[in-house]
Amino acid sequence: MGILAAEAASGTAAGGGIIMIIYIVLIFGFLYFFMIRPQKKEQKQKAAMLASLECGDCVLTSSGFYGIVIDITDDTVIVEFGNNKNCRIPMQKAAIAQIEKADAE
Repeated sequence: MGILAAEAASGTAAGGGIIMIIYIVLIFGFLYFFMIRPQKKEQKQKAAMLASLECGDCVLTSSGFYGIVIDITDDTVIVEFGNNKNCRIPMQKAAIAQIEKADAE
């Protein structure tokens, strides 16, 4: 009688372990599809946006300033702000939040 009870208990424990593994897989699947995947997609879109940056484009910086791109190097851009031609500021490409193409108008 004791042997049958031990086998039944071990069978229940094995079934509980499989259910726990299924729950863990479901949790990781949920995290991937609702957290990791959208973040990677957004990073790819921003990289594509910055790759299409050209001189003469109107940009919105992460601080909220609009300006026109004057010069582009590897990781920096020189942006001209306002009507004053002396207000040219070098900044990182990562600080650009949005691009409006010059030929769109």
